[in-house]
Amino acid sequence: MFYVYIIESVDKQHYIGYSNNLRRRIKEHISGKTFTTKKMRRLELIYYEAYSSEALAREREKKLKQFGSSYQGLMKRIKIKL
Repeated sequence: MFYVYIIESVDKQHYIGYSNNLRRRIKEHISGKTFTTKKMRRLELIYYEAYSSEALAREREKKLKQFGSSYQGLMKRIKIKL
């Protein structure tokens, strides 16, 4: 199983990623072991989706990281204000 996830910092910054081990990856983010989120503090998992293949998860992550209608639609659906 592969997961696409969104984590949020206390100052409402979002990070989008994917992993085959969601628990481990979130722990890495929270403990500051991940370069891209190291400076973000008090991280919280706010959303995730599960996929059966890595290709599908990577494709979804890429679409969300383009910050287009896919991202805006998801944020609206989960009631996160941009």
